[in-house]
Amino acid sequence: MLGDLPMPTAMFTADELAVIRRAYAHQVVATAATTNPRIEAAFATVPREKFLGAPPWQIANLGGGYRPLPSSDLVLAYQDVLFALQSEKGVNNGSPSLHARLLAELDIQIGDRIAHIGAGTGYYSAILSELVGASGHVYAVEMDPDLAAHAQAALADRANVSVINADGSRWPQQEVDAIYVNFAVARPAEPWIERLRPGGRLVLPLGVPRQDRPSKGGRHASHGAALRIERGESGFAARWIGTAYFVCANGGLSIDDNEIEALTAAFKRGGIEFVKSLLWKTEPRIGRCWYIGDQWAICYDDV
Repeated sequence: MLGDLPMPTAMFTADELAVIRRAYAHQVVATAATTNPRIEAAFATVPREKFLGAPPWQIANLGGGYRPLPSSDLVLAYQDVLFALQSEKGVNNGSPSLHARLLAELDIQIGDRIAHIGAGTGYYSAILSELVGASGHVYAVEMDPDLAAHAQAALADRANVSVINADGSRWPQQEVDAIYVNFAVARPAEPWIERLRPGGRLVLPLGVPRQDRPSKGGRHASHGAALRIERGESGFAARWIGTAYFVCANGGLSIDDNEIEALTAAFKRGGIEFVKSLLWKTEPRIGRCWYIGDQWAICYDDV
């Protein structure tokens, strides 16, 4: 288990590391093009090395695969790169700047209750716990038992976080203010839509898996986009955030070949950047939707 392994070495003092974390956080939010000071403060506060496992750490190459870092110095954790958590499955501690951008879209407030679906080892759950404050709560849901165990250990000092080892398609099990999904899905799970409070926000990566399953490294999306969904009085507003490629869902959100083909065709046609609404268990208007799935659709009409 990741949490049982020794921690990396430190070649900088605690005061020096605090400055390094502040510089890292400043760079992350600048790259993400967000000016949210609370997000920057959260990245400056949370010790990323607690969530990466033991060295030698591996980081993702731009062209695919991983390479080990030459040193076990924990200061190397403070880069805007992907660190492997389970390289054989393609599971990473993802790009901080991408997550900063997506977290800004959630518009998190002090006191919010948030479901983090696909929490991994809990780094971004810790960032969320900083953003909701002591009066809020984060439900960190992770299906893989090893990752969930690491998250449980790494987040044990955060009273406002509950780690749940479960299939994320079944959570949250109570109404929440926001839901943050960290794996690619071809459709939203029912609880993600139906357990959003009025005004609640959902950020999820919509994507379809590659047809060629690699021998190692997991199955990532061949087409992918991050979407922001908000529950209003009369329906669900939807907005394209940008391109985003995550490892694809397992468990209750696995999809069949027909769904893969239909969603792939929608991505190839283009136009997702113009969507304005999500229809849920409502008959869609033919010709006005970017994609029509089983009892849901993403459309160009306003709510």
